[in-house]
Amino acid sequence: MELKNRIALVTGSTGGLGWRICSALAREGMKLAMVYHSSEEKAKKNLTTLKDSGHEAVIIRADITQEKGIETMVEETLRTFGQIDCLVLDAAYNVWIPFHDLNKLDGETWNYIMNYNLTSPYLTVRKIAPLMKRQGSGRIVLVTSIAGLSPTGSSIAYAVSKAALIHLTKCLAVALAPEILVNNVAPGLMEGTKMTDNLAPDYVEQVNKSSALKRAADKDDVADAVTLLLKTDSITGQTLVIDSGRVFH
Repeated sequence: MELKNRIALVTGSTGGLGWRICSALAREGMKLAMVYHSSEEKAKKNLTTLKDSGHEAVIIRADITQEKGIETMVEETLRTFGQIDCLVLDAAYNVWIPFHDLNKLDGETWNYIMNYNLTSPYLTVRKIAPLMKRQGSGRIVLVTSIAGLSPTGSSIAYAVSKAALIHLTKCLAVALAPEILVNNVAPGLMEGTKMTDNLAPDYVEQVNKSSALKRAADKDDVADAVTLLLKTDSITGQTLVIDSGRVFH
């Protein structure tokens, strides 16, 4: 797919990775609907940065954990740009709960993480996929995690939600073919993100030491991978791991 002048809706746009993704897509000439929930000042700053560089973009405040919020971001994107060609689902939630502490991972926390990281992406795709089908094409990229590929991460609930999201990618790729291609990127630990800030410092150090490259994954590499999966005409149902060489050994 040629990305120039295409419309991309990106959730989690004010996060460390989300902003890198938006910047990468803007450089490709895409028009952006950047969704945020609470970081209004950062969202406005990002919007100004893009517009000052000659890019077309809009910011949309929406609570994507609620179907009303999903409807809001879709309707406002369509009102501004008229269509949605690409969907990047980067918004996620985590909290540090060591795996052995089952008492702290109560039902309320479990349900919130599952709703935020798994149910919300599904409901968003469910809302947007018919639009893409009618257009005859679409690209969807979900941001998962290597926590979905091995028993690691900020909590059991987070790891399970990301594992389910990886399998959801495969199921949606089957369900939405041939018009819509669905893939996911699975980053490892990245510096300068809300997800990493919520981790215990000693865990972060251990993770970096355990990777083959002995460092965190680069956010720009992840953003470039998202761009690749929006451009592709031949890749669907796949997980692209960007983790400085951690889970392969």
